[in-house]
Amino acid sequence: MQTSRLPVSRASSKSPLDSPVFSRIVLGLWRLGSWNMSAQQRLAFLEQSLELGITTTDHADIYGDYQAEALFGEALALKPSVRSQIEIVSKCGIKLVSPGRPAHTVQHYDTSRAHIIASAEKSLQNLHTDYLDLLLIHRPDPLMDADEIAEAFTSLQQSGKVKHFGVSNFTTSQFDLLASRFPLVTNQIEFSVLHMAPLDDGTLDQCQRLSLSPMIWSALAGGRLFSDDTEQGLRVRAALEKIAADLGVSISTVAIAWILQHPSRPLALTGSGRIEAVREAVAATAVTLTREQWFSVWIASAGRNVA
Repeated sequence: MQTSRLPVSRASSKSPLDSPVFSRIVLGLWRLGSWNMSAQQRLAFLEQSLELGITTTDHADIYGDYQAEALFGEALALKPSVRSQIEIVSKCGIKLVSPGRPAHTVQHYDTSRAHIIASAEKSLQNLHTDYLDLLLIHRPDPLMDADEIAEAFTSLQQSGKVKHFGVSNFTTSQFDLLASRFPLVTNQIEFSVLHMAPLDDGTLDQCQRLSLSPMIWSALAGGRLFSDDTEQGLRVRAALEKIAADLGVSISTVAIAWILQHPSRPLALTGSGRIEAVREAVAATAVTLTREQWFSVWIASAGRNVA
């Protein structure tokens, strides 16, 4: 089974041919360091994911306490030809207090031009690549200077180090501010059957208005989908189980299909090092829920009928 390859954005002034194209399911690698894989096993996992149609990989400078990108790069260095088959997404803008960053004394955000460029260049080094397909500002910074960020993005793009840019966890107004200075192609946000806020806070409306596909993190509610024993969790799990039984798929497949059905055409991140879990995510690209099925999950999560 293959994932469909969809453009993240056609909203910029560039032609559609210049828009980035990513797989509908994205390989989320923030837990890579905890999977206890050798470099060869990491490469094998990437190649298995490629066979399933997943070409896009998601990273951040801080993942794994600043170690995850290097672990991925170590695997990629074993077979450099794989680089031309994948898209690499990374993020920057958070500074963690870490033994690996002794100069950081307070955890904070930094979206200065110098930090964005230095972080991107370090990611390139760690990932063993000459360019990033997409760089995101990881979190909105209260001290964000949109003009300064645009200068950093322009420098990185003109030097060929980064092809496209976006944001993560931005509100609609924060997105609009930065997009007024530089073309953005996505907003990576939290969205799941247990976290439906983007349906109502304008985030997904904005994505649809701009014809850009949001990237979705915590698509399975960080695993709470399988263990949440609150009233909401129990209701949602029961609704998913009924649909899963009717369709002959797993509840995680149904939960991701529910997300993918939104007309903004989201891209869903995985978070597991188990190839079986990745297969279940990919299976969601072939599932179309009826409106009744989709709304039965919405009602279970909201705890009420539609008005």
